[in-house]
Amino acid sequence: MSDIWPTEIRVSKDRQRLVVSFNDGQSFHLSAELLRVLSPSAEVQGHGPGQKVTVPGKRNITIISVVPTGNYAVRIGFDDMHDTGIYTWTYLRELGERAFELFSAYEEELKAKGMSRDVAEKPR
Repeated sequence: MSDIWPTEIRVSKDRQRLVVSFNDGQSFHLSAELLRVLSPSAEVQGHGPGQKVTVPGKRNITIISVVPTGNYAVRIGFDDMHDTGIYTWTYLRELGERAFELFSAYEEELKAKGMSRDVAEKPR
């Protein structure tokens, strides 16, 4: 995987997708919602095993910034002011390759916790 890196990272005009193209020709359109609810930040992932939270109410979230972090990642800012996730090239690739599976699991978590993609409330 270390031989794979992005050749283009672009935010869609409506700011609801991040388009990431890789040097092997693969390209992914990642929704802002997916990126936000699966943020690699400690706020979402926790500081250790079993601390990950489910973040509801982000269906209409938009990307407001994408800032390079070294030569290995980007920091993405969202319109809910969350901007602490550092998205490595490896993580962006994983999100692209597994988007359907990961988003389906997220929707199941919401359902199990009685939460919604449309109603913002405290993550749990």
